[in-house]
Amino acid sequence: MVFDLEMIKKVYAQFPGRVEAARKIVGRPLTLTEKILYAHLWQGDATHSFERGKSYVDFAPDRVAMQDATAQMALLQFMQAGRNKVAVPSTVHCDHLIVAKDNSVTDLQRAVNESSEVYDFLASVSNKYGIGFWKPGAGIIHQVVLENYAFPGGMMIGTDSHTVNAGGLGMIAIGVGGADACDVMSGLAWELKMPKLIGIKLTGKLSGWTAPKDVILKVAGILTVKGGTGAVVEYFGEGAVAMSCTGKGTICNMGAEIGATTSTFGYDDSMSRYLKATGRDEVAALADGIRQHLNGDPEVYADPEKYFDQVIEINLSELEPHLNGPFTPDLATPLSKMKEEAAKNGWPTKIEVGLIGSCTNSSYEDISRSVSLAKQVANKGLTLKSEFTITPGSEQVRYTIERDGFLNVFQEIGATVFANACGPCIGMWERVGAEKQERNTIVHSFNRNFAKRADGNPNTLAFVGSPELVTALAIAGDLNFNPITDTLINNKGEKVKLDPPTGDELPPKGFSVDDPGYQAPAEDGSGVKVIVDPTSKRLQLLDPFAPWEGTDLKGLKLLIKAKGKCTTDHISMAGPWLKFRGHLDNISNNLLIGAVNFYNEKTDNVKNQLTGEYGPVPATQRAYKAAGVGTIVVGDENYGEGSSREHAAMEPRHLGVRAVLVKSFARIHETNLKKQGMLALTFADKSDYDKIREDDSIDIDGLTTFLPNKPLELVLHHKDGTSETILANHSYNEQQIEWFKEGAALNIIRRQFAK
Repeated sequence: MVFDLEMIKKVYAQFPGRVEAARKIVGRPLTLTEKILYAHLWQGDATHSFERGKSYVDFAPDRVAMQDATAQMALLQFMQAGRNKVAVPSTVHCDHLIVAKDNSVTDLQRAVNESSEVYDFLASVSNKYGIGFWKPGAGIIHQVVLENYAFPGGMMIGTDSHTVNAGGLGMIAIGVGGADACDVMSGLAWELKMPKLIGIKLTGKLSGWTAPKDVILKVAGILTVKGGTGAVVEYFGEGAVAMSCTGKGTICNMGAEIGATTSTFGYDDSMSRYLKATGRDEVAALADGIRQHLNGDPEVYADPEKYFDQVIEINLSELEPHLNGPFTPDLATPLSKMKEEAAKNGWPTKIEVGLIGSCTNSSYEDISRSVSLAKQVANKGLTLKSEFTITPGSEQVRYTIERDGFLNVFQEIGATVFANACGPCIGMWERVGAEKQERNTIVHSFNRNFAKRADGNPNTLAFVGSPELVTALAIAGDLNFNPITDTLINNKGEKVKLDPPTGDELPPKGFSVDDPGYQAPAEDGSGVKVIVDPTSKRLQLLDPFAPWEGTDLKGLKLLIKAKGKCTTDHISMAGPWLKFRGHLDNISNNLLIGAVNFYNEKTDNVKNQLTGEYGPVPATQRAYKAAGVGTIVVGDENYGEGSSREHAAMEPRHLGVRAVLVKSFARIHETNLKKQGMLALTFADKSDYDKIREDDSIDIDGLTTFLPNKPLELVLHHKDGTSETILANHSYNEQQIEWFKEGAALNIIRRQFAK
């Protein structure tokens, strides 16, 4: 079945003309990224050129995708918008609420029982508003999108930061908050600052132990977790063409870890093969018909420095396998240096668990290369030295690898197969012994490795690698093991060496599946009832946020001055808190509990200026709210890094925080704050971060004349009676200032549809 074929035909029919119009306006050859962006302008054909990193642009995405944890809040907002059906093709994917504990069957059934209220809500909302619904067990959103919905040259948004995975099929696919999804599903334009462009030229060809994952691990080491902020990364070159489509998806997926708006590749034969293998021959034929428009112009790739803001070149023939971590995905270590780095940093070298799969690495190719190593365990008389788990990315992949005998091979060496869901990758892992908080090492093929991310233990050191490298390390049980050079001792006392991994890009016998898990919506959903129990602990209908009172903000108390890395995991943790993603008040009890307080180096422990006592962040903020006192949060660099979860913006808004002032923001989080009517501000002088004191009361002046490009003044009233004034910059345009004044972007949408 080909979803949305008529929509794709329309996009491709318009594409050449829109690209030509853009080329004339811009007056030069175009990158692939520019072609797709200009082809999706809300206005239609381009009439003027947009400045990268400066111009705000209205786009018309082709589709929206939501995973179950973020879909709850997105759809609760959409229900307020006044539409009776989504304006663009949209889907919901149930992948986040399944806890990995025992095995795929038991874990899935437990999730269905425990989260039936949420699943029923999402299914009924989807049925009512014309949204495709993928049931629990169908697979991880990004793998399912790649298999069914992604298409070269398309543009989509998704309420998950790893929506960017679809760049592996040549899309511009961007992670957003639920409010952005609500806009597009309501038929409105979607706004994005015209991104800068980073070109990455791949030469040579991957071989042996090196995998596509190593490309992005290398890039993360070069660009760091904020080096891609505000930019689209476009890969090109002979090395890109030689790589599989799903390998490209892996690279794009982890572009979220460098802060990139998205990443993409030009259309080539590997994408055509993947489309055909997944039953989309018609889409492949359509893409073949405009192939020249689904790549950057030849002049761009011949002289990339003229067309990209930054160019990086990587020779795949020389690239070494990498392990990134611990605690940050950009700490890149070539495998040959790991023994040295582990000794220098005192990292535990005994590997407790190896985990493969996730949205980043769960393709047929990934699993087949890993199984080629698992087969060597028995063949060479070895024993698996670490726990080992496999998380298939979709039911289609799981069914196919079971048919081809791969799951049996894994199970015979003692591996556990989890459900087709996110599981350990997002903290939904009930790991035995994690509560002891012992220092230990795990390796996985996921994308993120922040503290507490996988198992809730702050002392678990997680290293990110390719599935095949993770498999080899799990067999060895030793972080120092280098399969390229080192040997293992088998059960006969012999030294044996692992052969390099091999595998198939696509299943030789084709993909197969009995029930992919898709549920189509009703043709007419007007009679469908969506019921939310007012006493529910998991779902809560939303009340509109109050509009701005029309005055400057006086006497704000400092809630917390966060020190160092403060990701969305620190602001609104996942794991056990996922169950409250549809209940704003309940999930607000995790507000900033992972952030480190600058003044005492503790988490979830801040001073209440009303009482002088220290206590948990959420309770302290609720006390301020009850007293009618506004507050401000102060943060460090790249504040809000990580997930797209808009709960990290909605929770402080709900509890009465008025502004967030930081050295710099991650893109999605800054937008989410704006959408919810918050003030997202940056220090004009980053050293002013040091001027903020624990007992400060803070005024924000200039809001009555709030204008684009005009800084605001903050007056810091210190407890000793002194005061000082600092400047705060912002990136609000005129429309976003209206969001602030109205209390939230959704308030404007609601009013428009009420007319």
